[in-house]
Amino acid sequence: MKKFDNKKILFINVVILAGLLSTTLISNAQNEPWTFKSPIPTPRGFTSGAVVDGKIYMIGGFITDHSVTSSMEMYNPATDSWTKMEPMPERSCAHATCAFQNKIYVFGGLTDPYGYAGKKIFVYNPQTNKWDQKADIPFDIAFCGIAVVKDEIYLIGGSNNLFMHPTSRVMAYNPETEKWTEKASLPAERAFISVCVLDGKIYVFGGGDENLVSFAYKNVFVYDPDTDSWAKRNEMPTSRMGAGASEMNGKIYLVGGITNGLQVIDKNSVYDPQVDTWMTEIPLQNRRQGYFLGKVNNKIYAIGGSYPDPQNTNIPIIVSTVEVYGL
Repeated sequence: MKKFDNKKILFINVVILAGLLSTTLISNAQNEPWTFKSPIPTPRGFTSGAVVDGKIYMIGGFITDHSVTSSMEMYNPATDSWTKMEPMPERSCAHATCAFQNKIYVFGGLTDPYGYAGKKIFVYNPQTNKWDQKADIPFDIAFCGIAVVKDEIYLIGGSNNLFMHPTSRVMAYNPETEKWTEKASLPAERAFISVCVLDGKIYVFGGGDENLVSFAYKNVFVYDPDTDSWAKRNEMPTSRMGAGASEMNGKIYLVGGITNGLQVIDKNSVYDPQVDTWMTEIPLQNRRQGYFLGKVNNKIYAIGGSYPDPQNTNIPIIVSTVEVYGL
């Protein structure tokens, strides 16, 4: 009996030790710092990107406080290298970009950071390195959120100009038919929002109101395409707009952005939709807003963006760094 008890105790201790070791490994993996990779050759703010076939395509953005580019550069995480690709047919910043069926769609945007939005749609084919133009959006738009669910692309909120009142409009675009369908409006008028799709639902975080430099919100809304309805979720710990949002391991990472007082932040807040709660992870090394955040092979990449020059807040410092986080 004593021999059996000793074996039982030993077994229990091994199980406990294995559990502790596993927990430590998971905790350490989730808390690894952001690490730098090869910087983007063309630093850019108010930019966008998309992932196709494990590669990140960075498109447009402003390269000075009054200069917008049409350039596109492709980052290959496997080789940590950049390649120049065919530029977009028109320069643009604050546009909305997504990947759909291995092509990249770019909607609206500004040809001048302080100008007015356009309504053009450009489509890029990575296989041919060529651009095509589709029928115009039925409205002018910039600073909007974008999401892909099933066979539709959603444009959410946004505004006509950096200083104009935003909209709560939600429109769904069918790339096959090039038709638009109006959906249930966002519960609040917002621009410069952060959007992420998880389990077929669209999550919208924060955003700004009229005059995007004035006020950021903590709101979290979730949209169910099956019922065409919105619901509120627990607010973010920090008000922000222009943050990056990306899914990883069933959670949504909301990183960087602008909080009230024109403060560009490096915070990394993680939302768990299953329990509707927030936690904090290790922040970025470089604060940034209006940048690309996306996942490749279970790692999240942060590329580009900008923050105000401490010597002159009217002039942005444009970020060239690339940071990676994850398992």
